Amino acid sequence: MSTTYNNLYMDLRAGLKAAGVEMATLEARELVCFATGKSREELVRDGALYASPELEERTYDLLKRRLAGEPVAYLIGEWEFFGLPLDISSDVLIPRADTEVLVAQAIDFCRSVGECRVLDLCAGSGCVGLAIASQTQQSRVVLGELSEAALKICRQNIRRCGLSGRVISLQIDARQKPSVALGEFQCIVSNPPYIPAGDIPGLEPAVRDYEPHLALDGGEDGLDFYRDIVQKWREALSPGGRLYFEVGIGQADSALRIMRAAGFGDIQVVKDTHDIPRVVFGTLCAEV
Repeated sequence: MSTTYNNLYMDLRAGLKAAGVEMATLEARELVCFATGKSREELVRDGALYASPELEERTYDLLKRRLAGEPVAYLIGEWEFFGLPLDISSDVLIPRADTEVLVAQAIDFCRSVGECRVLDLCAGSGCVGLAIASQTQQSRVVLGELSEAALKICRQNIRRCGLSGRVISLQIDARQKPSVALGEFQCIVSNPPYIPAGDIPGLEPAVRDYEPHLALDGGEDGLDFYRDIVQKWREALSPGGRLYFEVGIGQADSALRIMRAAGFGDIQVVKDTHDIPRVVFGTLCAEV
């Protein structure tokens, strides 16, 4: 029996809510829009119209995959971050709202600098660097990422966001010393892999089974990338430049100590919207 677009949306929302999906309303809308090829505005406009059996079947197939654990961002191939629509694939982490705290802190600094050269290390989809570039017109941003597949997504998102004039992507290994040819940056931001390797099997299935482990595994204690970036990339920062990290739960104090031992000063910790210490940043002292 045929169903309207609105009933299709309501059915998906009910199914997701029953499964305990936290953002059931948002996810139901995104899945129906993707399955039917409608924008959000068109879905509202056409809510009382009947969907074809083919579209109905496609929508419920997506629901089955979502209920089996596949994240909605991978199902629809895109997600929004800091107001930017971004291409997403299973080769990159799905942008999280918590990471917007990292972006907001870096934006404030870049605006105070004016003409600011920014490096986004472990860029993944490029969400952090692109969000900074979108809000700081005088910034020039490099998206540094090791994975070729992730770099492809970076390039797509640079074009999608219309930032080709101010953002480039480069294959960079965050755990190796930078090439002198890369030059200096006033700001380095990084949301690196920070999950302790032994904790990965215990992650929720949507993360453990679908998101790339290369972007999750931070070594035995989860701090490998912080140590390497602080020690090896300090020389790529201009004196007085800032290094910004996103950190996992319980890692802020450790990241702070790593930065302090490497000569960073004015180190601060910023909490996310859930009151969890989420960002650690410090300034490279001019005499170091």
